[in-house]
Parts: sequence; structure tokens; C-alpha cells
Amino acid sequence: MARERIARHVAELPKSGIRKFFDIVAQSKDVVSLGVGEPDFDTPWHISRAAVTCLENGGTHYTSNLGTPQLRQAISRYLSRRFGAEFAWESEILATVGVSEAIDLAIRALCSPGDEVLYHEPCFVSYPATVRLAHAVPVAVETSADDAFRLTAAALERRVTGRTKAVLLNFPCNPTGATLEPDEMRAILEVCERHDLVLLTDEVYSELVYDRDEEEVAKKKLTSFASFPEFRDRVVLLNGFSKSWAMTGYRLGYACGPADVIDAMMKIHQYGIMSAPTLAQAAGVEAMDHGDADVARMRREYRRRRDFLAASLNRIGLPTIVPKGAFYMFPSIRPTGMTSEEFAISLLKGHGVACVPGTAFGKCGEGFVRMSYATSMDKLAVAVRRIGEMLS
Repeated sequence: MARERIARHVAELPKSGIRKFFDIVAQSKDVVSLGVGEPDFDTPWHISRAAVTCLENGGTHYTSNLGTPQLRQAISRYLSRRFGAEFAWESEILATVGVSEAIDLAIRALCSPGDEVLYHEPCFVSYPATVRLAHAVPVAVETSADDAFRLTAAALERRVTGRTKAVLLNFPCNPTGATLEPDEMRAILEVCERHDLVLLTDEVYSELVYDRDEEEVAKKKLTSFASFPEFRDRVVLLNGFSKSWAMTGYRLGYACGPADVIDAMMKIHQYGIMSAPTLAQAAGVEAMDHGDADVARMRREYRRRRDFLAASLNRIGLPTIVPKGAFYMFPSIRPTGMTSEEFAISLLKGHGVACVPGTAFGKCGEGFVRMSYATSMDKLAVAVRRIGEMLS
């Protein structure tokens, strides 16, 4: 009898609910896509020019496993300036291939087989899969529209067991756009302190917040889980350049945290990856040091699109919480009587608008769909008209 070819834990892993759905999208014509979580802006040219200059100067070699000193210093300056978060560039910062690698490295560095990782649902599709690939156990903490999909410390603490090792969070949140207030962050950190847990915080949308005046967001410090110095030994900050600076193709991220955790992550990184792309690291320095105006410009446009799409969806009969962060809407489709997948397929095949079923982000996403407003106002207007035709 032949042995199983594929490792059991991989064979049992479900495929991404997003990719599964967009296999259907790829076969469709005249589709307005509200599905892909990617900025429609090109990378600002001065950032790309830094990569070109690096190439012209022969920057085509490996860097340190941790990343170039220039990038790690730029990340340290940026986090101090924008979040009041202090990390030593020499030992507490690691450059990664996107924030996705940073998440994977953190979980593998911290978790032994059988350890539990708490995460909130709805959540980014990779979280439970990444935990399983590390032979750890993903444990969902459900959030709901009744609380605007915010995670409470009480809900988190109810799921803690003797096997819980870490907590993985993403605020501002993909797919709901939910954010947390500083007092809510502190309460969650206190739970981690009481139970000796490490908090892994994916803050790739941290610059994209809309609940305050734009001038205040642009000039004042934002709040991160890493902004609380008394909890710094509990926090591993995971972030990247893809969303805020429209640099998805550069595949550049970073992790910041206690030196022992970063060192453990680096050991895995050096055997699997070696180092983040050299040209991307050069672009990252430019983005960190000179990209604030670009982020502010894109954030203003996302806010305009958010306001239009939320008002339009509520007007045509899809109850929608106005998100305070990221660039996603998570409207309820329960008034239609359809499941999330039925709604998304009907909207795509019958009316040429692509969105993602809420169940791609966890069981409690049933009754919702994710719509990205990282697309032009013209396309959003067409999408709203077509959705309205479907509902009527």
C-alpha cells in the first residue's frame, strides 16, 4: 500500500476562501471587483526611485539576515515618531518578506506542537492556517456587528486555557475595518500579562484610520499595542509596507519585539529566506523617512470612498457599519435571505460585481460580505448601481 504523498496537516488545510472565489472571477467579463485587498494606487515614484537608484549602484547582493542597518534604523525612527514605540534597531527589528512572513515566523518561533493561539473572527484568512502549519492550535474568539466587530478583553479572557501561548490580533481589521481605542488595547494587554501570553499584533493598516480629523491623524501620534512601554516584553509588532504605502509588489514587512523573540524569528528566517529583497529595503527607507505626505493623500481618498460606499449601501438596503480603519466594508446581506456565498455568486454572475463571502474570514462572517473600497470612485459608483439593481 502506497504511503500518503502529501503531509496530512497540509492535505487537511482548506484553500483560501478568497482565492477559491476569485477563480470564478477570473472567468468572468466586465466585472467591477471590490474583492482584492490591494491599493489601486501605484507606489509613489520617489519610493520606487530609491529602489532604482539602489539597483544602479549595484545593490543586488544579500543583506544581513536582519535587514540593512539603514532600513532598521528608519523603522525605529518611524515607530518612535508615529506611535511613541521604542525598539533598538540592532536587536529588536527584523526585515521580512511581507507581513505574512513576519506572522509565520512569530508563530513558529513561539509555539510548540499543541500550544494554542487565540485570534479574533472575522479575521484575515491566513491566521488559522498559519497556526496549524506550525502544529499549534488556532482558537477563534468571535466578534459581532452588535459591538462593531471590536474585540473585548472579557471575550478574549474567556477563551484562555492552560495551553494558550499567544494572541494574534489585527486592528485596524481586515475584513471588518474595526479599530480599538487605547483603553481597550490596554485591557487586552492586561489579560496577556495576567496569563503570561505573548501578543502578536498585525498592524499593517495602522496608518489607515478615519475616526479623527485628517490633520490630527497626520500630525499626532497614533496608538499601537506597542505604544505601552510597561507591556513591551509582551508585544511583537508585525507590520509592512504593502497597504499604507501601496507597495504590495515589493514584498517587504518587519517584526519588532523583545530581542530573544526576534533572534528566534531570525533563525527561522535565515534558513528559509536569507534576507528580504535588497531593492525593496532601499525603497522602504525612503517610504519611512519621506512618505508621510503620500500616506496622507491616499488616506484622504480612502476616506472619501468609504463615506460614499457606506452611505450608498445603507441607502439601498444593506446595513453597513461605517468602518474606522483599513479599506474594507463588511455589510450585512441578511435582509436578502441569502447566505454569504449565495449573495456573492449571484452578484458576480448576475450583475458583474465581485465581493468576498464573509465566511472566507471565519464562521461568524456568515450573513456578511467583504467589499474593498481600494478602487476608484467611478468603479464604486458602477458597483453601487449594479448592487441596487440586484436588490430591486
